[in-house]
Amino acid sequence: MEPNSLDDLYENYVADIYRYLRSLCHDHHAAEDLMQETFYRAYLYLEDCREERIKPWLFRVAYNVFVDYKRKEKRSVSKDDGFFSGLPHPETTEGTLLRQERWEETALALSRLPEGQCHALLLHDYHGLTYKEAAGVMNVGLSQYKILVFRARQKLREADRRRNEHE
Repeated sequence: MEPNSLDDLYENYVADIYRYLRSLCHDHHAAEDLMQETFYRAYLYLEDCREERIKPWLFRVAYNVFVDYKRKEKRSVSKDDGFFSGLPHPETTEGTLLRQERWEETALALSRLPEGQCHALLLHDYHGLTYKEAAGVMNVGLSQYKILVFRARQKLREADRRRNEHE
């Protein structure tokens, strides 16, 4: 491993890993912590990874970090969940509000999907992994992965159609 290779790896994939983790946990602060844990684990095991498969490997590490986080979260209880969400955001422009509304609509639609379909859709459509790479991250067969993505897209289209009918 070259001295700068971890820095290059971090610069190239930090945004993708953060967005993936943010879409899984729906919490900015938790996603940042999980992202740092992902790159810490990547640092520890980078020598075991083949260079041409670095992106899917990082997503697998990130997913495993997320699973560990959820397991730990089940054992702990948070007293004041709404404190930080009640603080005002420094940006109050109309663009920020519209982006936030779009993100919330997308997050809500994704949260209504079954977990496997949600993960499948996020890996391919939002993070650009190939079907084969994403199926490897999820430890499922390629045909099963394609079915998960198809059903997720079908449910999102149906939800969008219903929402447009009501508006």
